[in-house]
Amino acid sequence: MRYLPLTGQDRELMLARIGVSSVDALFADVPADALMPAAPDLPRHRGEMEVERILGRMAARNVPAGSVPFFVGAGAYKHHVPASVDHLIQRSEFLTSYTPYQPEIAQGTLQYLFEFQTQVAALTGMEVANASMYDGSTGTAEAVLMAHRVTKRRRAVLSGGLHAHYAETVRTMSEMSGDEVVSLPPDVRAVEDLAAAIDGRTSCVVVQTPDVFGNLRDLRPLAEAAHRNGALLIAVVTEAISFGLLESPGAMGADIVVAEGQSIGNALSFGGPYVGLFATRAKYVRQMPGRLCGETVDGDGRRGFVLTLSTREQHIRRDKATSNICTNSGLCCLAFTIHMTLLGEKGLGRLARVNHAAAVQLADLLAGVPGVEVLNTTFFNEFTIRLPRPAAAVVETLADGGILAGVPVSRLLPGQGLDDLLLVASTEVNTDADRAALADGLRDVLSR
Repeated sequence: MRYLPLTGQDRELMLARIGVSSVDALFADVPADALMPAAPDLPRHRGEMEVERILGRMAARNVPAGSVPFFVGAGAYKHHVPASVDHLIQRSEFLTSYTPYQPEIAQGTLQYLFEFQTQVAALTGMEVANASMYDGSTGTAEAVLMAHRVTKRRRAVLSGGLHAHYAETVRTMSEMSGDEVVSLPPDVRAVEDLAAAIDGRTSCVVVQTPDVFGNLRDLRPLAEAAHRNGALLIAVVTEAISFGLLESPGAMGADIVVAEGQSIGNALSFGGPYVGLFATRAKYVRQMPGRLCGETVDGDGRRGFVLTLSTREQHIRRDKATSNICTNSGLCCLAFTIHMTLLGEKGLGRLARVNHAAAVQLADLLAGVPGVEVLNTTFFNEFTIRLPRPAAAVVETLADGGILAGVPVSRLLPGQGLDDLLLVASTEVNTDADRAALADGLRDVLSR
């Protein structure tokens, strides 16, 4: 077999050398509920052309985001990415780049990572930023671990407005290290009292703005409450375009800012790869995960770039590392940097205002549909609506009609009694006709 060259005898020899009786024994430490009970229902042992045909038919069942009116968000957003971004990142010197293991000779890579860090620090209102993380969710978990190191405490408080996937990632990593995580109930209207959950054992409070339900959060009171108790405030942003319009988390007192950078320069791509933004105060820089590129001059006084801090486990002893994450999403953060450079500060601001205006227009349209209630008083480009019936069924019906209406909250938070809530996002790619189609489609479905 071209792709499965090992025979049964080969496998037996390998297992004997390792000292286990079966392949299953290699996965003994994986929790049983995380293992598939059986092999996936896929055709076995087909030729290349047959595999291409089968996968092509499967892929054709998807509805591409750009082919229909699209209002899906909840942490991953459809934005226009200029063709120049893809053109530049596909140059051979960029497309094959990865971690510069001999950083001093990779000046081009170090320079764009330095520019990326500068952009992220400016967007978040922080003093230092690293050369990216995997994505926003794993970056959030790393921020919690960093807060534990800084405060010497092991208790994290998570807002009920934090994206469910981000919260689950934090809990997963915390479980492995025996840390305590306090997750507040879902907070649809941003009325929770996070400050009351902070005590002398708390290392950090994690809050998202705009939150998963679209509400904007003023972080100042929470930052003050956290700091009074010796805890850090971790601010999470899943929609990077919002940095162009909203006050930065750093200006509101955040100690660590984590964001998903997918919205800038990176397509939806069926869920990845994405790019995690991570920034903090300069005094915490040595506890920051990942790596940091710096600017300097060489012996002849010429401008140059260096890998200033590198505390990942692939660079130093594992027990000394701040993170086990061994990539920096290099190509994705290059796309982010190119797109941000093309936009500039004023361009990002204009794009953010267009996004907000599009969402306001959609919210006004949907509020006029009988049975629909818009729950938010403030939002950026995403908001929550309440429907008179389960949102998941409505979304499926609209999808059959060629409209991707949003994300049912029950998909993120099953069993929480929120089945009638729907998250709706409207960005610059939506037209007036798209928004009218959603309003008309909802009106038709809800009248049946």
